[in-house]
Amino acid sequence: QAQMVESGGGLVQAGGSLRLSCTASGMTFPDMRVGWFRQAPGKAREEVSCVSQGGATTYYTDSVKGRFTISRDNAKRTLYLQMNNLRPEDTAMYYCAASAYIRASVAEWCTRSLTAYDVFWGQGTQVTVSS
Repeated sequence: QAQMVESGGGLVQAGGSLRLSCTASGMTFPDMRVGWFRQAPGKAREEVSCVSQGGATTYYTDSVKGRFTISRDNAKRTLYLQMNNLRPEDTAMYYCAASAYIRASVAEWCTRSLTAYDVFWGQGTQVTVSS
């Protein structure tokens, strides 16, 4: 059974850093396209950053460009999100997701995954940034 488990969330002051991790099981992780998404209270889930199977191609939503870095370690079946210079507006539940659908650009995949049926989701890890 496919499963993804996030960790690394917490409470941090504005300007601080956190590193999120997401470990996958029950899937051929190197073949999967993966990404990070977030949902703030009262708001829709949105894409944050996604990465290609090999890690060479990445996508970032505009609000996190230059502050967040996505990476993956296929040998460890783990996805990471390094978040620097955090802002109060980054406060949200952060989810990792994976799917075997790769017939799109990484950016298109990132948006598609919000509504696609063939995506595996983790349970989420809470990130809270205080001002």
